[in-house]
Amino acid sequence: MKVQIKRIYEKAANRDGHRVLVDRIWPRGVSKEEARLDDWNKDIAPSTDLRKWFDHKEERFPEFKKKYKKELSKHTDDLKEIASIANEKQVTLLFGAKDEKHNQALVLKEYLENNF
Repeated sequence: MKVQIKRIYEKAANRDGHRVLVDRIWPRGVSKEEARLDDWNKDIAPSTDLRKWFDHKEERFPEFKKKYKKELSKHTDDLKEIASIANEKQVTLLFGAKDEKHNQALVLKEYLENNF
């Protein structure tokens, strides 16, 4: 499975393959043309309540990870579709958070790799 993560603020590249935004809210300052998205799947993004609770606080990341994985388990069809694409070509999960070590794209990548 070919899955990588990348901040949406980084320039799009051909090697990104299938680009999927995994944020519920459109990132500030990025045009749709710059984003070069193939998909924006809000359903697999953390719920609004979970996103607000996490608030990008590093100390909450372990609990966020557990709660987000529970949410992901309810979206098997969407995840199967992404996994199917990732088995054929590169998939890049795009996120807007500044923290590259504590974000939903990392959790989603891990979930896909361990469950599909």
